[in-house]
Amino acid sequence: MFAVCAAARHQVTPKTSNLLSAKQIFKYLTAYPKLGLWYPRDSPFDLEAFFDSDYVGAHGDRKSTTGGCQFLGR
Repeated sequence: MFAVCAAARHQVTPKTSNLLSAKQIFKYLTAYPKLGLWYPRDSPFDLEAFFDSDYVGAHGDRKSTTGGCQFLGR
């Protein structure tokens, strides 16, 4: 997940290294197509999510920085 978020930060003006990183992500996804999350119908689905965003880290271009976390069950 971290790799996908890191790659998404450079989607406006990608460099060659960013494109190679994205290519590695797609290679991984195609190599393991059956991996995923499974939520049975009868299980209690208790999802809690928190997010935050600000402009503090980007004084020059004023682009926002966003972060979040999700908790499934406790």
